[in-house]
Amino acid sequence: MHIAQGVLKAINVNKMIASGCRVKIWIADWFAQLNNKMGGDLEKIEIVGKYFIEIWRSIGMDLDSGKVEFLWSSKEINARSHEYWPRVTDIVTKNKLPRIVRCSQIMGRTDQDELTSAQIFYPIMQCADIFFLQADICQLGMDQRKVNVLAREYCDDIKKKNKPIILSHHMLPGLQQGQEKMSKSNRSSSIFMEDEEVEVNTKIENAYCPPEKVEGNPCLEYVQYLILPWFHEFTVECSEKNGGNMTFTDFKDLSAAYAKGEVCPGDLKPSLAKALNKILEPVRSHFKNNEAAKQILQSVKMAIKAPEQLVADEVKEMSIADEVKSVPVVDSQLASCSSQSILLSLDERYKLLRGIAEECIQDDELKNLLANKAEPICYDGFEPSGRMHIAQGILKAINVNKMTTSGCRVKIWIADWFAQLNNKMGGDLKKIETVGKYFIEIWRSVGMNLNSGKVEFLWSAKEINARSHEYWPCVMDIAMKNKLPRIIRCSEIMGRTDQEELAAQIFYPCMQCADIFLLEADICQMGMDQREVNILAREYCDDIKKKNKPIILSHHMLPGLQQGQEKMSTSDPSSSIFMDDEEAIVNTKIKKAYCPPKEVEGNPCLEYLKYLIFPWFHEFTVERSEKNGGNKNFTDFEDLSVAYAKGDVHPGDLKPSLAKALNQILEPVRSHFKNDKAAKQLLQSVKNYKVTR
Repeated sequence: MHIAQGVLKAINVNKMIASGCRVKIWIADWFAQLNNKMGGDLEKIEIVGKYFIEIWRSIGMDLDSGKVEFLWSSKEINARSHEYWPRVTDIVTKNKLPRIVRCSQIMGRTDQDELTSAQIFYPIMQCADIFFLQADICQLGMDQRKVNVLAREYCDDIKKKNKPIILSHHMLPGLQQGQEKMSKSNRSSSIFMEDEEVEVNTKIENAYCPPEKVEGNPCLEYVQYLILPWFHEFTVECSEKNGGNMTFTDFKDLSAAYAKGEVCPGDLKPSLAKALNKILEPVRSHFKNNEAAKQILQSVKMAIKAPEQLVADEVKEMSIADEVKSVPVVDSQLASCSSQSILLSLDERYKLLRGIAEECIQDDELKNLLANKAEPICYDGFEPSGRMHIAQGILKAINVNKMTTSGCRVKIWIADWFAQLNNKMGGDLKKIETVGKYFIEIWRSVGMNLNSGKVEFLWSAKEINARSHEYWPCVMDIAMKNKLPRIIRCSEIMGRTDQEELAAQIFYPCMQCADIFLLEADICQMGMDQREVNILAREYCDDIKKKNKPIILSHHMLPGLQQGQEKMSTSDPSSSIFMDDEEAIVNTKIKKAYCPPKEVEGNPCLEYLKYLIFPWFHEFTVERSEKNGGNKNFTDFEDLSVAYAKGDVHPGDLKPSLAKALNQILEPVRSHFKNDKAAKQLLQSVKNYKVTR
């Protein structure tokens, strides 16, 4: 700790106590880890925090008044995570990325630095701290001003009248010319609290202190902000021939005398060094004579000397990212599998799972997993974001049933907190929860195998809050290990582009990546639009030396009804068929759908047949009049696509036959939402909500 942190903070805290304030000192251990201090090693950071407290105790901070409280951020946040993280995510949703990047100064960074994603987390979390601690006053340095202003702006966003007052103290400069801020990373520009007397003397002797110049003179600033507030006077010791000693009780008098040349650097410097040493002597004595303090100081010095690469190697994997051990298949494990999966061979189980995916990363890993684990955990997730379309409803039911049949356990992540981050339902968590319940009712009524005991719905907000001490350290570790551009490339998972500049676009991918480890997923079974974040999870396994990476099964994305719509979207009702659409509406939408004669590629009607109708019924009948050749039945999509390309099947016959098949699948859903009172109410609520993004 240097004198700007030690002496100046002691002065300011004692002034706050004297004025009747209670002072909460936030030991930002988690933030230091985010900012890669001490190589991101939380144990070493904790030692440094204890050393800081020992400094302030020995320098004379009034810790006996009962009005100073030291709070460790990691401990406090974990204890009240259900309050803290929703505040963080709310701040995220209300700010664009450039606004947060402008706060980089609080971390000793500039907005031109290549930032890690953790350096976006940091300002948002620091802003949340202010409300978490119920602070009336933010008393920090001028370098922290931007994030404190962010907190006041956030008060406008949430209509909070009593904004935190900002008291920004002056930043003490370094010892050399032009060093606006004293920095411990540059030893020659800083005076440390436990520096020996001779070190202080030498550093002050070599300090920048031009004659008759007051502005930008660090020695004069130390007198102004440290010596006079501490002693209330400052004596410049001069020889008798130079006029003898001069005592000043006001900095203006000293600065005027210095500007006139009545006080010269040769007299000012040793007098300043003497005064600083007088302040620091109790600190030196404490760290020499108190065994515990001596050990803490030694540990801090050792930690600083350790090469960063060695520190990084020592960082332990988090418990939620533990390796999944390969477990031999034994009878007791197989007993827990469904009878259907027991009857399947290893090759059949592999083919069933592989048939889900347009892309598998990696095939050999999938085969090995099935050979060595009786019930692999498959992870899938969804944002409750409005009415459900057939790509979410029918396709997910098909895929989940394939996974359970192959012997997997399926954890479906109801990403309510993520929907809030992504501004779905206007960010209203209660509405999002209603939509989530509606989604579950859809899958129950369409035939997802929820009676197998192998499908589990998990609400992200509830699960994360219950295991926040595991989850958020993992999120932050992922953020620390990835540069900002890498995370921004994952924007597609939110249905966003990398040009939208939302702060949430940094939080969301890091959190979704952490979900995989929280759920201990062996397989990530999601759409191709989620591929980038699943790849991020595999890359993170390399970072933490985790051998068994999550296998990625990325299913095909069903297109919208119109030409060129690569993905069906709930935000465009004309391009989507909803799970609760009436029969006549389905018929009309399919009738208007893009379906050019003889064209297979980019034809949404044919894609619905390939990915929905054939997997559901295992056959498809094109109904035609006798004069057009009569009905034609297909049991293989390839045969149908060849016939369509030749013109043997016409859109005029294909479309009504497709609509009929879709309506057959959807009829149980419609019936459920008409006849079940609770389901009917859910649907009505969802229809009344405005879809936002």
